[in-house]
Amino acid sequence: MHAVVRRYEGVTDPAEAGRRVNEEFVPLIRDVDGFVAYYFVDAGGGVMLSTGVFRDRAGAEASTERAAAFVRDRLAELLPQPPQVTAGEVVAHS
Repeated sequence: MHAVVRRYEGVTDPAEAGRRVNEEFVPLIRDVDGFVAYYFVDAGGGVMLSTGVFRDRAGAEASTERAAAFVRDRLAELLPQPPQVTAGEVVAHS
């Protein structure tokens, strides 16, 4: 399995970002081959985190491409800074 974590800072409206992600992005990410799970977290202080888990690296990479396009097209005013992206193989899980 592979995971991708994105950290967004300077979020201007976490509630609206969460609504758009839930209603519009989750269906897009769910269609990525190898999709296992996705979470979008309001960490407070204008910080939001997304975590996606996929069966393979290709799915994780595809999710990053879809996320970048979605943020550009639907969330740019709410997530004004590019995310810090961390990705890699899952080496332990439950």
